[in-house]
Amino acid sequence: MESIVKSSSGQVEGMAKKILFEKSNIDGLSLANRFIYSATWDGRADANGFCTQRNIDMLVERVRGDVGLIITGMAFVKQEGKAAPWQLAVYGDEFVEGLTNLARAIHDARGKVVLQLAHGGCYAPSALTGHEPLGPSANDTDKFPQCLEMSLHEIDQVVEAFGKAAKRAQKAGFDGVQLHAAHGYLLSQFLSPLFNKRSDNYGGSIENRARILLEAFQAVRNKVGEEYPVFVKINSEDFVEGGLTVDEMLQVCAMLEKAGVDAIEMSGGTIYASGAYSSCRIGALDSPEKEVYYKNAAIRYKEEISVPLILVGGIRSPDVSEKLVSDGLADYVSLCRPLIREPNLVNRWRSGNRTRATCIYCNGCFEPGLKGKGVQCIARQEP
Repeated sequence: MESIVKSSSGQVEGMAKKILFEKSNIDGLSLANRFIYSATWDGRADANGFCTQRNIDMLVERVRGDVGLIITGMAFVKQEGKAAPWQLAVYGDEFVEGLTNLARAIHDARGKVVLQLAHGGCYAPSALTGHEPLGPSANDTDKFPQCLEMSLHEIDQVVEAFGKAAKRAQKAGFDGVQLHAAHGYLLSQFLSPLFNKRSDNYGGSIENRARILLEAFQAVRNKVGEEYPVFVKINSEDFVEGGLTVDEMLQVCAMLEKAGVDAIEMSGGTIYASGAYSSCRIGALDSPEKEVYYKNAAIRYKEEISVPLILVGGIRSPDVSEKLVSDGLADYVSLCRPLIREPNLVNRWRSGNRTRATCIYCNGCFEPGLKGKGVQCIARQEP
C-alpha cells in the first residue's frame, strides 16, 4: 500500500521496514521509491540547447538503475540566462519536441521526470549568450563576474519567462518542474545579500530579496495550474561571508509553503564559494558520521516547515539514507555524483549489496563535460 506524503503536513504515513523502497505520493506525483537523481548540468545538449539522444540515454540509464524520480540538469529559460556550454534550453517553443522525446523515453522506462528551470544571472557569460551578464546588482568587484543591474522591466521579463518555460515542460509531458534558486544562479543571487545590493522592492529585507522567486513561482503556477507539481531548490545557506543564512532560508521556505509549493530540495553553497563549501564540495566522506552536509539545517527545516523535504549533499550509504527518512529529517534522498559514478547504485542497494557508493567526490566527472564529451565519471569513461 502506498504511503502518502502530503505537502500540507510533511508527514510520512504507513512507514514500512523498507522505507526507502516504499511507494509514495507528492500531491499526485506517484514515485516508486524515495531516491531522486538531483539535477546536474550534464553537458550533453547540442550547442544551441536542443535535447539530444545523449541527454536521453544518460537519464534513462538512471531510471533503469531504479531511481524513483529524475530531475534534469538546469534548462535556461531565457537566451541570455545560459550558464554553461551544451546546456539544455527551454526558452522557446522550438525546444519542446526534443524535450518531449526525453520525457517520453523516461516514461517508457517506467520513470518519472521533472524539468529544472534556471537562469544563470551574473554566471551567464557573454561568450555563451552574446549578452552582457545581468544580476540583481551591478558588480565591479572580483568576488564574482561583472554584471549589470537588472531593471524592473527585465525582472518582469524573467518572471514571465519562468512561467512560459514551465508551460512548455508541461506540454512536453514532464511530471513537474523545479525552480533552481540555489548555488548562486539568478534566483539564488536575489536571495543572497552577497549578490543583492538593491535598495528597491527586490533588495534589502529577506521578503524583498525573495520577491522575484515568489513571483516566478506564481507565474509558473498560473501557467500550469494547481494540480501540476512545482518544486523549488534552495540553499540551506551560502557558506560565504554576507551570504544567505539558515534563518533566512527558513523564512523563504515559509513563504513558499504559503504560496503552495509541492516540495523543496535543500542544497547549499555557491559557485563563488570554493573547496569545502562550494555547491560541489570535494571530499571522500569516508565514514557515515561525515555524511549529510546539511543535516542541521534539515533538522531546523522539519521543526518549522511542513512541505516535503528532498535532501541532497554528501549522502553515500543506504543506512544513512534510511535513517534520514525513518527519523523524519527528510522525505526523499537526492543523489547526484554517486549516480554519475554508479547509475545502478539504487538497484544495488535494493538487491542487498549495501556497501557505500564508490564516488569519491573528486569532481572529475565535470572535466569531460567541459570538453564536450558529457559529464561522466572519469573512472568509467563512456565510449
